[in-house]
Amino acid sequence: MGLLKMFTRSSKKAAGPATAAPKKAERQPREAGPGSRGWPGRGGGMAQLVPSVTEYRGTTVQVCGLWPFSSGASSPMIGVPLGRHEETQATVCCDPISWFQRARLISNPSAFILGKPGLGKSTLVRRMFLGLSAQGVHALVLGDLKGEHVKAVQALGGQVIKLGRGVGYLNILDPGQAVEAAQLLETHGHHEVATRVRADAHGRRLNMVVSLITISRNNPPTDQEQTILDRALRVLDDRFEGIPVLKDLLDVIVSAPDELRQVALDRGDMAVYLQETRALEATLLGLTGGGKLGEIFSRQTTSPMKRDRAVVFDVSTIDETETDLQAAILLACWSYGFGTVNVANALADAGLEPRRNYFVVLDELWRALRSGKGMVDRVDALTRLNRSVGVGQIMISHTMSDLLALPAEEDRMKARGFVERSGMVICGGLPASEMALLTSAIPLSRQEQQKLISWQDPPAWDSRGVDVEPPGRGKFLIKVGGRPGIPVQIGLTSIEQAEGLNDTNTRWHEPAETLMDPAAPELPTEGGTP
Repeated sequence: MGLLKMFTRSSKKAAGPATAAPKKAERQPREAGPGSRGWPGRGGGMAQLVPSVTEYRGTTVQVCGLWPFSSGASSPMIGVPLGRHEETQATVCCDPISWFQRARLISNPSAFILGKPGLGKSTLVRRMFLGLSAQGVHALVLGDLKGEHVKAVQALGGQVIKLGRGVGYLNILDPGQAVEAAQLLETHGHHEVATRVRADAHGRRLNMVVSLITISRNNPPTDQEQTILDRALRVLDDRFEGIPVLKDLLDVIVSAPDELRQVALDRGDMAVYLQETRALEATLLGLTGGGKLGEIFSRQTTSPMKRDRAVVFDVSTIDETETDLQAAILLACWSYGFGTVNVANALADAGLEPRRNYFVVLDELWRALRSGKGMVDRVDALTRLNRSVGVGQIMISHTMSDLLALPAEEDRMKARGFVERSGMVICGGLPASEMALLTSAIPLSRQEQQKLISWQDPPAWDSRGVDVEPPGRGKFLIKVGGRPGIPVQIGLTSIEQAEGLNDTNTRWHEPAETLMDPAAPELPTEGGTP
């Protein structure tokens, strides 16, 4: 009876309506106390202090096993250290010679720098040639219009050549060391190399005479005039002893030798020859007697260039308003510098001199291009005549508009080719209007364009007189073909800051004296005494 009663009660419980068992309260995480982080309990991770993670750098071979906890910084470690990657803070190393010779990242050792004034283009160039000097590469600053690189070259123990009115002269008919080098090559049996050296020197001198005439007239000479000049230079080399000047070239044309009359096609009529050479004589007379280009190119060279050290041509004494003279002296420095480099490489190829590598800086390119029609061809001929290997080259200008603001369409296309043919293009802050012109030469993403535009903004207003730097000073984007750009912030070392190598505003450091200055004399009173 008892068993049945027990069974019945069990059956009634089993047959009754199903009721859900009460759920346990879900476990809620406790709030972490002040200064603690993480979740308590099993699988949690309470921590009073989260230490910073140590960062390591390595190649893809070394860190491939750490995937996915590694990320690429896209900043090669070969070349002159410039600064930090703007986003990853990784060290960025870059220069045209190292990226061409060692890293094999570019097809030719050249670079083009674009950026608005005051954002650090000259500082970037100085950092490159200071770093390359430690690798045995000699810097050649062929025309320093502001004297920005003089201190750096002097610190390297280099040569400073001053040019200007009453300061120094550069004879454009001076073959430099080509004559001595050719004689030395012939002495050691290298006759073909000697012939090439003489031909290169002749081509550079002819190109410079044509360039000066183009700047003086604002129009290039005719084909017949160029033929006459070519033959006159050859006659001058055959008959003149020593180094000729422009006055000697003018005397040869005036003397009307048979060689010149033949190329002038006068058919035995002296009047025809005088008519063909009248304008040429007038232009050369202006170049030798002063004129707007002065006498800088009509006298013997005062400071011959040396091949075994860094060199800077200091032309800062020329006023900014003399644009034609600035363009002419830049071309003369470029021609003289490239000629010296060609001689050095010819002697090194023949085993008569040790091999020397050079880093050539061509600043203010836009000034030379705007000086007259056909100047793009002259600049292009100067750079293309450089057949030497082991020479890095960097060109500097402000904007693409400066290169494309030329009257002739063919000149604009050739000027844009300077950027397109460069191994790398380094861009600083640029206005928004430049993006269409820039992207026609090199590919830029929308983010890269916005970055360049933001870098050209002016500094913030500050009425206290505090020196506030613009946001884009020292920031550059390194572009190589269609690869993503590398944004870098240039960092100055303590030595660069202490020596003032990058200070281009020294004339503004000391305020000018005024009448309110205590050192000024006091004004007399009515009685005649102060």
